[in-house]
Amino acid sequence: MILPLLFSMILVTQPIKSEDHLVITKNGQPIITINRMDFFLPYTDLPLINKQNYEQLLDQIDKEFSTEPQNASLDSNENIVKERIGIKVHRQLFTEQFYSKFFSYQHESLELPMLTVYPEVDSELLSDIRSMRIGRYVTSFNARNKKRSTNIQLATEAINNDVVFPGETFSFNKAVGKRTASKGYLRAPVIVRGEFSEDIGGGICQVSSTLFNAVDNAGLKIVQRYSHSRKVPYIPPGRDATVSWYGPDFEFLNSYNQPVLIRARTMGNYLIISIYSSENIKYIPRKVPGPAY
Repeated sequence: MILPLLFSMILVTQPIKSEDHLVITKNGQPIITINRMDFFLPYTDLPLINKQNYEQLLDQIDKEFSTEPQNASLDSNENIVKERIGIKVHRQLFTEQFYSKFFSYQHESLELPMLTVYPEVDSELLSDIRSMRIGRYVTSFNARNKKRSTNIQLATEAINNDVVFPGETFSFNKAVGKRTASKGYLRAPVIVRGEFSEDIGGGICQVSSTLFNAVDNAGLKIVQRYSHSRKVPYIPPGRDATVSWYGPDFEFLNSYNQPVLIRARTMGNYLIISIYSSENIKYIPRKVPGPAY
């Protein structure tokens, strides 16, 4: 039977002892000591467990002792960097054990139950889907413009090694994340309503535009794409893909029978984005206009 999470509805019929503690251990070693009194709702005649405090405890433990899995990836020399298995707190089992021991009113310990979390992309899969290039596009930029070049480099690194599985939709905004100064993005020129302005992350539309043309060249299905309100110099007219965190996004769907791998890098003043997949992929490439060097 799965025990309910709504502890705030559970009544306690035994008297509360303020000296009672519950020790949470990991690999037999104490990591947190809980005073039971801290988990009861105040100002009530009946002792009820404070669900909010419990959830905060669980979130704190999960954050401190869980590790995210890491996909296999390719380094700058095209060598495979092996995947890393992650772990996380088994929340359901922890809740059941916590409930059982919390109301025993004894100085007890609870071993933290953990779950193994496997990455989506392992070395074997990556080795298979890097074998055939199905799309590619190259644009150039002014490498002497350090602010814009920095933003291009950061966004390029964010999408590099991304794997999109069959039936999945890739979102540029989701992959790159919000462009902030804390992530290293700088203020650089952007186009807003047809006029040039400056904003954090200016220049990343060259990355989304180059990606769009590489994806289109691979014959993948474009889900969402918007052009700038005026012509941009790095791409042929009508071939750009503007993006903004609070505005337009670039999205494509992997409609093929195999996962696709995005490889993105800068080399000197060139931005190079290629799409790879397995030799077993059934794809129909599309011809796209050449870049505007």
